[in-house]
Amino acid sequence: MDDDTPAGRPTARPRLLDRVRDAIARRHYSRRTEETYVHWIKRFIHFHGTRDRDVAASTQNQALSALLFLYKEALNQPLAWLDGLERARRPARLPTVLSVAEVQRLLAQLDGTRWLMASLLYGAGLRLRECLKLRVKDVDFDYRQILVRDGKGGKDRVTMLPESVIAPLKAHLVRVKALHDRDLADGFGDVELPDALFRKYPRAPYEWGWKFVFPSHKLSADPRTGVIRRHHAYENYLIRAVKRATRAAGIAKHVSCHTLRHSFATHLLQSGSDIRTVQELLGHSDVSTTMIYTHVLNKGGRGVKSPLDRVEQRRAAYRVH
Repeated sequence: MDDDTPAGRPTARPRLLDRVRDAIARRHYSRRTEETYVHWIKRFIHFHGTRDRDVAASTQNQALSALLFLYKEALNQPLAWLDGLERARRPARLPTVLSVAEVQRLLAQLDGTRWLMASLLYGAGLRLRECLKLRVKDVDFDYRQILVRDGKGGKDRVTMLPESVIAPLKAHLVRVKALHDRDLADGFGDVELPDALFRKYPRAPYEWGWKFVFPSHKLSADPRTGVIRRHHAYENYLIRAVKRATRAAGIAKHVSCHTLRHSFATHLLQSGSDIRTVQELLGHSDVSTTMIYTHVLNKGGRGVKSPLDRVEQRRAAYRVH
């Protein structure tokens, strides 16, 4: 018995947020989910009478999910009234889609690794985090395909590897391999594995195939274990670059990294690809989710010609008054 622990005194219970993190780890939830839940639980703990106003429906639902997890899973105190709360409904919004010409202009404003990442978002329909978490072993140059592991909803899927990125991607991986070898020589070189696979394959964290295709430019401490290693690139590495490229390309639309995925799906459908094929490439569980991209195909508002365009009339000169 520890000399500092008086006999009969119960050991201290884990702190609340540690219990939350432990419950999340046992269920193999993603780090993003952990960050979101911990954020909202902290907000709940420090609640001081103020209220968030005019937040998006998705934000409200994130907060509710975090509180449900806190009481049901971490504290083992399910609350019937909390379960019965109705979730906020997200308004139906059409995604922003770029034209092919706009995609070309945007990509022309990027170079190097950022160009390569954005090209995969558009050319393979990857989500940003799927691109960041991509491992070397999951890029298949022979079959021209990418295996997306643990995508949204924990699902795996296969998508295409664009022919136009193969040569630059191979050259990029040569540089990443040199970085990996340098890390090994410096006493580092391991990488985080999903679902505690390192217990089953203790040498796997040091193997080239498990490395991230897009590693961070610096080493950092793992927030869970404190181990110093090279993680994948940060989200802002590409997010900020796409915003700058959008402005430089003179595109007035609200463009994010996800816009490139929206454009991937829409352009495939425009070129005649079967919607079920597009559904599989995107990893959608329900084809109705994929159907939203058909809105662009309804040219001119449901494909109907405006009555104004049927009226023969003198074309008025446009003047600024």
